[in-house]
Amino acid sequence: MVEYTGEFLNAVLSVVFVSFTIATLGYLVGGVKIKGISLGTAGVLLVALVYGVVLSYFPSFKIGEKVINLYNATIKSNYSFISNIGTALFVTAVGLIAGPKFFRTLNKNSLAYILNGLLIIVIGGITAWLFLLFDKNLSKEMVVGLLTGGLTSTPGLSSAKEVAQNQDAVVAGYGIAYLFGVLGVVLFVQIVPRILKVDMEKERETYVAVNAVQIPEAKPGLVKLDPYGFFPFFIAIALGSIIGSFHIPGINFSLGTSGGTLVAGLLIGHFGRIGKIDCRVTKDALNFFRELGLVLFLIGAGVPGGINFIEHVKLTYFIYGAVMTVVPMVAGFLVAKYVFKLSIFNNLGSITGGMTSTPALGTLISTTGTDEVASAYAATYPIALVSVVLLSKLIILL
Repeated sequence: MVEYTGEFLNAVLSVVFVSFTIATLGYLVGGVKIKGISLGTAGVLLVALVYGVVLSYFPSFKIGEKVINLYNATIKSNYSFISNIGTALFVTAVGLIAGPKFFRTLNKNSLAYILNGLLIIVIGGITAWLFLLFDKNLSKEMVVGLLTGGLTSTPGLSSAKEVAQNQDAVVAGYGIAYLFGVLGVVLFVQIVPRILKVDMEKERETYVAVNAVQIPEAKPGLVKLDPYGFFPFFIAIALGSIIGSFHIPGINFSLGTSGGTLVAGLLIGHFGRIGKIDCRVTKDALNFFRELGLVLFLIGAGVPGGINFIEHVKLTYFIYGAVMTVVPMVAGFLVAKYVFKLSIFNNLGSITGGMTSTPALGTLISTTGTDEVASAYAATYPIALVSVVLLSKLIILL
């Protein structure tokens, strides 16, 4: 007979066990297809949120005289750490994937990406402002939380908290809107090609051919420190963390970990070397880190999000958050299609960047069958990131 000791209990309730169990169940959920549409990796988020909801009802329990805490300040910080590591891995991988072509393919589309990213955030801000006028009981802090959650912008959340008198309202709004913010964009990038009856194989062939870029071969004599390219990957994260920590005086703006590691990844991916050190990373390694980072990010963000969701949720707030996701997203897509004339792949890539949606990019890469769409994401993401950080502060201060 197996004896259920304290060590066994600690193991099955540990953050490590819970996180990998969430990931396991998440992939099972994400693998379910309904008429060809699936959540994919975003299924991990759904399971993480459900677990967070359960924790909100049962944060602790007793065995005999011993109280077992399932969620406290220490465990919360562990999930925050998991989320930060996941963000760094995913965004760095995206930067390194896009880097070799990003600066070599700057063209008229680049202006379209910038304008589209700005447009998406501005429309989101206008939508939030209209809800403030419509609902007199809605606080600025809550609406900004809903906006940053609907746009899945953690930097925007952090920025708003810096100037908010009621930080709890900001965090609660973020948690309420975050679920639809993620799932809405994930489903959008899968459903739109079906609605438009896009021939994905033909579109992919054309897209890859048009975006083909001659990347210089690595010079002979470069030293490769490891066979997979772990060195450049890790130095990109370290450098990106430093870049993201710099603040612009006055507005107290910084790129944060996500923005900083994206910039570092783009730069190292572009140059492909540091002195005599070969900084090219294998495609398999980049794909592995990108997917692992996405899973960790979803777990780390999903569990606390589920707890905040139940604690503060109201149906009207959920609807507001959903509208703040859908309206900017649809508007951005239509403008990109009919005004900027972007191809469907570039359009959706730009949408994921404008919505600052990490999970949706992963889904889009799977849907399109090419990671070339990461370039459109990488071109749109920075302006969207800066815009939502500034806008979230502006709404509260005005």
